[in-house]
Amino acid sequence: RDSQQAETEHLSKWKKWRRTSNKSMKKALSEIKGFSSYLVLWRHDIHSIEGKFGTGIQSYFSFLRFLVLLNFIIFVLMFSFVTLPTIISKYGIFNSTVDYISPKNTEDICTVYEPNGNKGLVYFYTYLKDLLSGTGFLELTILFYGYYSVDAVWIDIMRYNLPLAYLLATFAYLALSFLWIIKRSVEGFKHNLVHDADPFQSYCNKVFAGWDFCITDPNAARLKFRSLQYELQTDLQEEKLKQKIAERTMEEKLRIYSLRIFINIIVIAILSGCFYSIYRVTVFSQEYSNVSIRNDTRTDLVNLLVQYLPSMVITTANFIGPLIFSFLIQFEDYTPAFEIKLTLLRCVFVRLANIGVLLFSLWSQISDCDGDKCQPCGYNYEHYPCWESDVGQEMYKLMIFDFIVILAVALFVDFPRKLLVTHCSCKLVQWFGHKEFGISDNVLEIIYGQTICWIGTFFSPLLPLIATVKYFIIFYVKKIVLIHTRKPAARPVRASSSNFFFLVVLLIGLLLAFVPLGVSIAHIPSSKACGLFRNFNTSWEVIPDTIFKFPAGLQQVLFGMASEAFAVPFFVI
Repeated sequence: RDSQQAETEHLSKWKKWRRTSNKSMKKALSEIKGFSSYLVLWRHDIHSIEGKFGTGIQSYFSFLRFLVLLNFIIFVLMFSFVTLPTIISKYGIFNSTVDYISPKNTEDICTVYEPNGNKGLVYFYTYLKDLLSGTGFLELTILFYGYYSVDAVWIDIMRYNLPLAYLLATFAYLALSFLWIIKRSVEGFKHNLVHDADPFQSYCNKVFAGWDFCITDPNAARLKFRSLQYELQTDLQEEKLKQKIAERTMEEKLRIYSLRIFINIIVIAILSGCFYSIYRVTVFSQEYSNVSIRNDTRTDLVNLLVQYLPSMVITTANFIGPLIFSFLIQFEDYTPAFEIKLTLLRCVFVRLANIGVLLFSLWSQISDCDGDKCQPCGYNYEHYPCWESDVGQEMYKLMIFDFIVILAVALFVDFPRKLLVTHCSCKLVQWFGHKEFGISDNVLEIIYGQTICWIGTFFSPLLPLIATVKYFIIFYVKKIVLIHTRKPAARPVRASSSNFFFLVVLLIGLLLAFVPLGVSIAHIPSSKACGLFRNFNTSWEVIPDTIFKFPAGLQQVLFGMASEAFAVPFFVI
């Protein structure tokens, strides 16, 4: 300390001021960081869950919080660059004027779009049906693609190209999601590397350096104690299983591997049955809806059930599939961490592939050109005059139905089961007992919903707002269900590996979402009767159309960046 004081005395006034300023700045930043930690969403709730149920379950709720923030930012992005300029232009705010899109080089028959709006006396039930299906009064609102028909917004002399903004905002929210997930995945990957490099070192760190001596609150100390207890319990459980695996005889190994092959054959058969059922149901639902609209023979209840038939079949497959997989994996004798990973991969393949099969079925109907149905519009305009809104409605129905099922399971399955187990001494009821909080099943629910949101946002720009509200409510529903109706897992799970793997599965969902969006933007002809891209063959054509208006030198640079020679190495890096 004396040497530091002596060194300070020989400094100039400028250097003393700089050193003092740096110290003050660091102290201020530290205080701001400490204060901002209290503003973190659900901070206390998640710490409480960690202390009572372990870090594995806490990682699920942290993951849910991340998706709430991600969807809110995506909503702000789409609303700011797409919806808000449209609203401003339509109401003439800031002296803005509008250039509406007028069809060019398009047959009149392709521009006919007459949504079945509600006319005359409308019953409350009809509004409820429209709210659930996205039809009727909702079809021509800012919720769906068909509402947006403005070519450009003029504010004084500034021209805002809305079709270009719509496409770039789509690329922006996909890029934002990708980069944010990668950033969080890298942090989790580092934790995994540290743990896997030397398990003994990790164990010693918990025993000798795991306690936070800054904790003074008794409740906080109790939560920290339980958190460390769960971590050590997880380590010991994994070491015990590794020792058991190492001691297996050749006969036991052959039995286990044969059983695993047989179980995987069953899994493949279940997946094939799910995909075929969804395809057939989607085709039937679309054909029935088209026939009933043309003949005007539909009733509200039957039509609503048929519209929701694909969603119901997908949800049933999503519900039954994980139950079967969770039951089967008990016989495969894996470690708890690997059980969660393998179950997640199987279930995520079911759920995400189900969405892909649904979209493939829709595209097969939209592009059904038998008997010159697609002439002269390039797609099945008779049944799908505004096919983007139709796809948006399907994604909207999947989102709403998924939310209804989550609430229904909590209200009509979890709580009645809790009451029965608590107040009924019947042996059968007691054999079922309290259900464990399945981390893989719950994570899969929200990854499935998030993939729907990523795909559907292009066709329904306000879908991220619905997803934000949905996940916000689900947090409290799951917290109540966890505390009052579930018991902690008998086999504890490590949070660091879980967090990393959750993000990897979420990244798989995002990459799979790129495929249907890429096909919709670059391959399927855009609707000629609605939307911002009605004067383009595909949505992607707005990009080269804009570039052709740039100076020749800038055009060469941009086209060079889009060439394979530049783009492939760039994306690899």
